[in-house]
Amino acid sequence: MLWPLSTRHKRLFRLTSARWQRRAIFVLGGIGVGAAAVALAQLADLAQHAFTLLLAKSRYAVLAVTPLGFMLSAYLTIRLFPNAQGSGIPQAIAARHLTDQAARESLVSIRIAIGKVILTLFGLLCGGSVGREGPSVQVGASIMFALGRVSPRRQPGLILAGAAAGVAAAFNTPLAGIVFGIEEMSRAFETRTSSLIIAAVIAAGLTSLALMGNYAYFGSSATALAPGVDWLAVPVCGVVGGLAGGIFSRIVIVMARGFAHPLGRSVNGHPLWFALVCGFAVAICGIVSGDTIYGTGYQQVKTALEQGAPLPQDFGILKLLATTFAAISGIPGGIFSPSLAVGAGLGSNIASFFHDAPLGAIMLLGMVSYFAGVVQAPITAFVIVTEMTDNHAMVVPLMAAALIAHATSRMICEEGIYHALAKGFIERATRPPQTNAAPS
Repeated sequence: MLWPLSTRHKRLFRLTSARWQRRAIFVLGGIGVGAAAVALAQLADLAQHAFTLLLAKSRYAVLAVTPLGFMLSAYLTIRLFPNAQGSGIPQAIAARHLTDQAARESLVSIRIAIGKVILTLFGLLCGGSVGREGPSVQVGASIMFALGRVSPRRQPGLILAGAAAGVAAAFNTPLAGIVFGIEEMSRAFETRTSSLIIAAVIAAGLTSLALMGNYAYFGSSATALAPGVDWLAVPVCGVVGGLAGGIFSRIVIVMARGFAHPLGRSVNGHPLWFALVCGFAVAICGIVSGDTIYGTGYQQVKTALEQGAPLPQDFGILKLLATTFAAISGIPGGIFSPSLAVGAGLGSNIASFFHDAPLGAIMLLGMVSYFAGVVQAPITAFVIVTEMTDNHAMVVPLMAAALIAHATSRMICEEGIYHALAKGFIERATRPPQTNAAPS
C-alpha cells in the first residue's frame, strides 16, 4: 500500500528534482559547447587551408578577395546577425549583467551563434587575422542560454559556464577555462555556481577529448630560462608586451565607441566602406609579410616553437597591424590566437638581444605578456600559455611577465578590452527605444 506523500516530502522532492534538472542542464550544455567548439576548430582549419590554396594560385588575389570579403561580412553582420561582430566575449559579459531576457537574447542566442560560426569561417576564408576562440565563447554562452530558458534565475551562471566551457574546449585547456570564467567573465568567485561551472567545463573537455584526443595546443615544450642574465628578458617582455597590448586595446575601444571628429563620423556613417578599407590594409600587410600573417597565426607559432626557429623580424608588427584592422572592421572574429601570435613575434624579436637564452622561452614570455596586456587578465594569460605548451618549468617567469605586462598596459588603457567593449553592448541593450512621434 502506497502512503500519500506529506507536504514536506513533496517540497523536498520538488527541490531535489529542480536541483538535478539544473545539473543536467549544465552537463548537457557542456557537451553541446564542446561539440560546437570542436566543429568550429575543424571547419576553421578547412577555411584556412582553402585560403592557402588561393594564395598558391595567386598571392595578389588578396587585394580583391580580402577587402570584398570584409565588406560582405560586415554587411551580413549588420543586416542579418547584429551583435555578432568582433570577438563575442564582450557580448557574453554584457549578457551576464543584463536582467531582461529579450536584451540577453539579442546578445546570446542560437541565431547569433549560427551567424557567428558562419561569418568567422568566412573571415578566415578571406584571409582575416582573426581567431575562433572568442567566437567559441559567444557560441558556448548562446547554447547555454538556449538550454537554460527553463531556468531563468540561473541564466548568469549558465552564460558564465558556457563561456568557460567554450575556452576549455577550444584550446583543450580545462584549467584555463575555469580561470577565464572567474577572472575575466565574472571578476569574482561565485560559490553557488562554481561546482556547476566546473561540471560544464569537464563535460566540454571530455567531449573535446573524445572527438580530437588529448593534445597540447602549441605542442609540448620543455624550454626554460637559465638562472642569471636570461631572467632580464622577463621585465623586457613584460613592458614591451604590455605597451603593445595596451595600445591595441586603446585603438579598438576608441574605434568601437566612436569619436567626435569628421573621420570618426565618416567611419560610423559608412561601415561597409570602412570594412573594405580595413580588408585592403590586411591584404597589404599579408603581401609585405610574405603571406605569413593571415588567419589565426597558430601554425606559424607552433612551427617556430617546435623547431626552435625565429619568426620573421616583421611578423610581430605586421600581425599586430593586421589584427588591429580586422578587429576595428566590424567583422566577426576573435583576437585570442592572433594575440598569442603577435606576442610570439615580439618575443622572437626580443630574443635577438639575448643570444644565449632559449628562443622558445622568450617567445612564451612574449605571448603571455602581449596577451595579458590586451585582456588585462594576468592569471588567465599565464595559465592558458602554460596549458597550451604543457610547460610547467616556465610558470614563475610567465607569472612575473604577465603581472608586469598588466601593470604596464593599465598606464595606456585603464580597462581590459573585453569589459570596456561590454559596456557599449550594455548601454545599447538598456537604451530606451526612440520614438518618431513629434513632441506635443
